[in-house]
Formats: sequence, C-alpha cells, structure tokens
Amino acid sequence: MSQPASGLKYGRKVMIAPSILSADPLAVGDSIRALGGEDDWIHVDVMDGHFVPNLSYGPMMVTALRNAFPDKFLDVHLMVEPAEDFIDMFAAAGPDILTVQVEAARHVHRVLGAVRSAGLRPGVCIDPGTPMCMIEPVLHMVDLVLVMTINPGFGGQKLLPETLYKIESLVRAREVRSLDFLIEADGGVSPETAGDLALSGCDVLVAGSAVFGAADPASAVRALRAGADVKRRA
Repeated sequence: MSQPASGLKYGRKVMIAPSILSADPLAVGDSIRALGGEDDWIHVDVMDGHFVPNLSYGPMMVTALRNAFPDKFLDVHLMVEPAEDFIDMFAAAGPDILTVQVEAARHVHRVLGAVRSAGLRPGVCIDPGTPMCMIEPVLHMVDLVLVMTINPGFGGQKLLPETLYKIESLVRAREVRSLDFLIEADGGVSPETAGDLALSGCDVLVAGSAVFGAADPASAVRALRAGADVKRRA
C-alpha cells in the first residue's frame, strides 16, 4: 500500500479523488492513466444493490488497481450492509483507506477497530439524511469522515446545499476535540461547487462525472483544484 510522505493531515491544500464509478468500465486503467498524475487519490465506490440501489465493484477490482497502480492512494468506500461482513475481504485487497457507512454497521466501533487492526486507515461515512450525532462517538477512531453531499447510489446528481452545514460542524468538532481526521465530500462536485465545499472545510473532494465525463480528465482535475483553491485562500 502506498504511504504519502506527508501523511493524512488536513491543511490548506484541497485534494482531488477521482471516482472510477464514472470511468469507462471496459478501460478503467486507461481512464486512470488519462489523469496524467493530476489526481491525489483514486476513489473506489463499492455498492451492493442493497444498501444503495446500484451494483459496482468487488475486492477483485481493488486488488487489480493495487497491482496495476502500486503507488496510487486507494480510497475505498463501502456502501454495503452489513459492513462487518466485508472488512476482511476488502482489507486483503490492498486499499489505503477503508470507509464504512455508519448506517450500515451494526457495531461501528467494532468495525472501525477491525479496519485499524488490519493495518488500514479507517473512515466513516454519513448520508445526507443522517444526523451528525450518529458519528460523533467514533470521530476519535477515524482518519477520514466522508460526507455524502448527494443521496448515494448514482453519479451525476446535484450537490445538496444543506450538507455543507455538516462539513462545517465537523470542522468545529475537529478543532474542539483536537482531532486530525480529514473531511471528504462526495456528490455533485464540480468546478462550480468546489469552492463552497473547500470554504466549508473539505480536505478531499471526490469527483466522478466531472472528471471522467470530461474530454480531458487531467484538465478537469486541475479545474476542480483551481476552483477549490480560490476559496481556500480567501
């Protein structure tokens, strides 16, 4: 697994994590290479057709990505239930971060502990309609909090503006409790929304169709970064 020299610390730089959910399913490797190294992370959405109304990748995809791109930082988001049943198989596939849905884990403390014990960085995700109190007890256990800024399952949706308040709440909680988790947003990320997300306090932006739906994915990543950096510097 890759280990960024800078570690996972929040700061002024906003990172971009293209989601392969929007890549060409017959040429995922080529789609990643088309990023030209402009990406910070590669985001992998795992959907079971049960927790969310869609199906996507399994652990074999993560293993293939790790083998093909050994230096890439793989950010794997499990939208599956029960989350407990999937930790071992995905941990063995070689991700760097393994994020679980708080709504899909019967015993979220145990799940996050299992991820950490497997040598991975644990993350927890919260959906738009889930109250913040659901993840507050485990914030000290995670390296990443993923805020879904759309209802999960499909790409191409518009960002739900009310989710920005969750991001702002996480920034305050991180400061008050002296924690150092990263805040990631997924859904409706575009050059037009990247600035507001960065200003709210996001450290990582997941973008699918805005990147892989563009004629030049590398330029699309640069446009997202530029949109985020303008607000972050303000």
